[in-house]
Amino acid sequence: MIVKDYFLKYVTFDTRSDEKTTAKPSTSGQRIFAEYLVNQLIKIGMQDVSIDNHCYVMATLPATCNAKVPIVGFIAHLDTSPDMSGKDVKPQVIDYKGGDIILNEEQNIVLSPKIFPELDNYKDQELIVTDGTTLLGADDKAGIAAIVAAMKYLLDNKDIKHGKIRIAFTPDEEIGRGADGFNIEKFGCDWAYTVDGGAIGEFEYENFNAAVATVLIKGLNVHPGTAKGKMKNAIKYGMLFHSRLPKDMCPEKTSGYHGFYHPISFEGTVEKATLTYLIRDHNNVKFESMKRLLLIFAEKFQHRGIDIQIDIKDQYRNMREKIEPHGKIIDIACEAMRKCGVEPKIKPIRGGTDGAQLSFKGLPCPNIFTGGLNYHGRYEFIPVKSLEKSSETIIEIIQSLIL
Repeated sequence: MIVKDYFLKYVTFDTRSDEKTTAKPSTSGQRIFAEYLVNQLIKIGMQDVSIDNHCYVMATLPATCNAKVPIVGFIAHLDTSPDMSGKDVKPQVIDYKGGDIILNEEQNIVLSPKIFPELDNYKDQELIVTDGTTLLGADDKAGIAAIVAAMKYLLDNKDIKHGKIRIAFTPDEEIGRGADGFNIEKFGCDWAYTVDGGAIGEFEYENFNAAVATVLIKGLNVHPGTAKGKMKNAIKYGMLFHSRLPKDMCPEKTSGYHGFYHPISFEGTVEKATLTYLIRDHNNVKFESMKRLLLIFAEKFQHRGIDIQIDIKDQYRNMREKIEPHGKIIDIACEAMRKCGVEPKIKPIRGGTDGAQLSFKGLPCPNIFTGGLNYHGRYEFIPVKSLEKSSETIIEIIQSLIL
């Protein structure tokens, strides 16, 4: 399928988002990529193709019949994670026979099943990998490729009966802003699917509740030679604060439905220290108790005369409560996968998608696999067959709506 070629082209665009700016989109590379996609969508025959000031791309696949069917949308995001460089991505296509994959011989960077045992599931398949110096960008250029390839297929095969379909590409999903400027009314769908999942068959309609906590500690600095009874070292207080957190509630020791505290930055001097945490849990009651625990620790520190402040901001919520009342949209997607020879694997997202926020804004929006694995780093890869099945699933969902 043409989806592979689309993907290999898309990853050459540097679209890393940047949470340190308030610009919309946060980086110019996203707009460059979006404008490329606009031209491509027009070229293949999509209608109502638009891009707004904040880089939201929308387009219509016109209906090929007069049957009254729901208007369904498919959504993917333009940006890649700022966790690692997405500039000058040099994808490598390999025929994988098993064992280690040398990504970069010069730097001795190896993708090994000893560390990533999921590789063993893809022996005798074609894989797209990095050159070891950047991420790949399957999150979520694979989703965009799957959607565009599906649209191209249906536009080239007008004998296939289907209703009106809408697609959209959003900026800045990786920094939690992807749904901020999404115009649901303009999109005009009864429901939608984000195409932003992981391994083949994965289907997700629940995600973490998420918050970010910033802990600010102010100290007192004097010359260490005369510091006795006077100095208050903010770095030490920050380390002490972190030591109070449950030691097993961290990403490297949790999976499935277990939440975590994740320290993502620690900047400090004797005068001032700042710690930033991601707080995650699927269960709303546990999530709220995790936030309260940080406030309780801070209060205890304050009682000891330590100047500490905590700011906690919610980021997104678990979309399950908004998806489950619309069970048919789950059934439609799962049945479409089965017709494509893919067994659905329903699992919780240990993260978030645009779909979570969109679901709470009134557009139910579960998540379909793209096939990618090991996102956000140099060991990211995607099996070509899995990417093709993602696109086939989109086509099958669209066809099934007419029945």
